[in-house]
Amino acid sequence: MTETFWGILIPFLGTSLGAACVFFMRRALGDLVQRSLAGFAAGVMVAASVWSLLIPAIEQSEKLGRFAFFPAFAGFWFGVLFLLALDHLLFLINISEPTRLLSISYAVFCFKKQKKT
Repeated sequence: MTETFWGILIPFLGTSLGAACVFFMRRALGDLVQRSLAGFAAGVMVAASVWSLLIPAIEQSEKLGRFAFFPAFAGFWFGVLFLLALDHLLFLINISEPTRLLSISYAVFCFKKQKKT
């Protein structure tokens, strides 16, 4: 029970403290800093998925011999394709992209117009 508590508390505190840094920022970050931080976060996520998910999945399917990699490979690419399809089908998921603001503005305009009549 104690291990579970600390296993949940430590990541929670790390995430909360990291997110709390937003409240101490006085001005917007520069473009280079934003891209660097996004790249760092992407690298951390890739490393976490490889060491915590893909390698254990390959180890669990060792009985397949030469094709022990295939379940992890297929699952990884299924996830990638699923997220790409989701992003394509649900265009509102990336509301901050400048190319999507026109579509969102038009949707809000149509909603307001429909509400008045």
